[in-house]
Amino acid sequence: MTEPLDLARLQRRLAEFAAARNWQPYHTPKNLAAALSVEASELVEIFQWLTPEESARVMADPAAAPRVTDEVADVLAYLLQFCEVLGIDPLAALDAKIARNERRFPVADADDGAEPGQHPES
Repeated sequence: MTEPLDLARLQRRLAEFAAARNWQPYHTPKNLAAALSVEASELVEIFQWLTPEESARVMADPAAAPRVTDEVADVLAYLLQFCEVLGIDPLAALDAKIARNERRFPVADADDGAEPGQHPES
């Protein structure tokens, strides 16, 4: 029986993977942030010329779905490694950010007159 997946376990596996290959000298915050950006861009590239409707159906495309899944994994891997190097708990960071956004954007202000397509968290 395999151990259930959790972020801490995945971070340990990533750290062990990098250590076994002596990659730690390259895993600086700057390099990991750059790699994260590159992988996020590769995810964007898949969707670049799709219509909104096509993008909503991307996981039904047998050619595109594995590419999307792989790029999501790459983005998450670099984000977890970045957090590990800087000592950031990604779940605590997300929880705190959601709390700040809940205060910043109360439900009563949900129809704030923002331009169509403009996300208020931008």
